Amino acid sequence: MATVYAVAFSGDRFLMAFNERRRGWEMPGGSIDEGESAEEAAKREFLEEAGYGIDIVEMTDLGHCRVCACILLCKMNDSPEMVSELFLEIPENIAFDRSEYETVIPWARSAVAGR
Repeated sequence: MATVYAVAFSGDRFLMAFNERRRGWEMPGGSIDEGESAEEAAKREFLEEAGYGIDIVEMTDLGHCRVCACILLCKMNDSPEMVSELFLEIPENIAFDRSEYETVIPWARSAVAGR
């Protein structure tokens, strides 16, 4: 099953959501439903998990998933699935591979810098 996640920026800071089940911070994302584009899935998952809208600027395929570089828009869901926070750096307690985020975050930051 194909998956997608989004790295969304507000200025220099990026949003991460705390996943209680995995006990760590992660980028909002999830499975791409049948008949749904990766962009649609990223927007849906981000809204469900973090409560914010996103403007997708660029997308890349990592092989095991797709990643969207985004601009964070306004809060649209007052009861998201997870608590979210803006970060300047990757926090210590993360749910997924740090090395992937160390590559993806600079790529996404560069993609949204000119917007």
